[in-house]
Amino acid sequence: MKNKKTVVLGASAKPDKYAYKAISMLVAKGHAVLAIGQNAGEVAGVKIQTKAIPLKNIDTISLYLNPARQRDYYNYIVESKPKRVIFNPGTENPEFYQLLELNNINVEVACTLVLLATNQY
Repeated sequence: MKNKKTVVLGASAKPDKYAYKAISMLVAKGHAVLAIGQNAGEVAGVKIQTKAIPLKNIDTISLYLNPARQRDYYNYIVESKPKRVIFNPGTENPEFYQLLELNNINVEVACTLVLLATNQY
């Protein structure tokens, strides 16, 4: 189950941020990673895009945006048709879960870092 193309939405080049740790761990475990964040930067060789780039063949979108900031991305995420969206701690959003489920996108309320560390990713 290697190489699940993953988008980290809410990416950060700050080493103390969980999004940074997630990108580093995804890369270390051999997954293709796209990073989208407010500020440009680079994490583990992955450039952080500051615009919503077109997405294809996405397995997972890992969210690191609070629910208010997620709204701007609802259509973007639904249209990119990922297999699942992981809501990391602090990103829980029941309103968005419903929209995703209506579009046959799996909702996982979990921590990307824990899933990777326990080989459940």
